[in-house]
Amino acid sequence: MHEMSICEGILQVLEDQAKTQSFERIKTVWLEIGPLAGVELSALRFGFDAVTRNSLAQDARLVIIETQGEAWCLECAKTVAVTQRFDACPDCGSYQLQITRGDEMRIKELEVE
Repeated sequence: MHEMSICEGILQVLEDQAKTQSFERIKTVWLEIGPLAGVELSALRFGFDAVTRNSLAQDARLVIIETQGEAWCLECAKTVAVTQRFDACPDCGSYQLQITRGDEMRIKELEVE
């Protein structure tokens, strides 16, 4: 389950930011995650709760903002919506798609004390 290592990385970023910005507790973490990021959201939620135990983010609320997937179709030269990798273009049926959005995962915002 790579979501656990993702949560450990998130906690490391939070701890680094706490030192840089001088806060002691995190109340809420907003994450932006695209459908093409390859992350199982329920496993991420579970991992976040486990990893943040006894840390500055213990009992923090995790809010996941799901973004949309988009790709550029090389065949019909359009930006199209995609929900998973290797989808066909919904307009022309081509599989020559270049992902342009939806594979990101980032910390968008924090509520701290």
